[in-house]
Amino acid sequence: MLVIVVAGAISALCWLLSLFTGDTSWVDRAWSIVPVVYTWIFAVGALIGDGDAGRVVLMAVLVTLWGARLTFNFARKGGYTGLEDYRWPILRARMKPWQYQVFNLLFIVGFQMTLLVLITLPAEFALRHPSPLGGWDVLVAALFLAALAGETIADQQQWSFHRRKRLAGGTLEPGFQTEGLFRFSRHPNFFFEVSQWWILYLFSVVAALAAGLGFWGGVINISIIGALLLTALFIGSTNFTESISASKYPAYEEYRRSTSMLVPLPQRRRARAPRPAEA
Repeated sequence: MLVIVVAGAISALCWLLSLFTGDTSWVDRAWSIVPVVYTWIFAVGALIGDGDAGRVVLMAVLVTLWGARLTFNFARKGGYTGLEDYRWPILRARMKPWQYQVFNLLFIVGFQMTLLVLITLPAEFALRHPSPLGGWDVLVAALFLAALAGETIADQQQWSFHRRKRLAGGTLEPGFQTEGLFRFSRHPNFFFEVSQWWILYLFSVVAALAAGLGFWGGVINISIIGALLLTALFIGSTNFTESISASKYPAYEEYRRSTSMLVPLPQRRRARAPRPAEA
């Protein structure tokens, strides 16, 4: 399959660049680009095939919108200027050099690049089970666009906060964003990011129902693995990120207690400060 060949070539390039440059953020720079390439490979396959290509092309267009937005956000934060993700130096300092290189090969490159193929597999499933677009496709597309808008708003709020923080000399209480969508989730951008790939999976469900497939192998099919693994990755990565934030900002533990980690929910009541003992 062409996608596997392309993914293998990009993975090898990212790994070699990380060795030659000492910078292990090359996969981060490819993250918002390669899923777009993969879904369009599936879309072109559908267009030159015998079945209806509308669903797969719609999926490719939506993923392209996702990729354009994420690429823009990554670029304005300096992601393409040689700036390495701040988490990798921290992990590198905790490992021996050979251990970090094994981690680089197996996780940073191997696992993450495999994951970027897996999250696009609903498009491959839709390619194998073509049918005309219908009302359910419109609903799923609307859900995708809503999640895309949510992530756009969250990232803009985060960007505006850090811009104000820089203008204030690098210090702005409490040190992290707590307003806007961040009142309801500590990482609303992560929530909407993961949601988009679960919603993309729903297209495979629509394709399965249109093809008359059963529950197992149809409604619940192998292409769900990408969304599952992406969710697990974000939960693990978020826990690591929050351990760094908690070590930097004293107020972060209280924010943790009062605010949902991913799913936007009303804030829990904050614990009252103890009253001073009466004389």
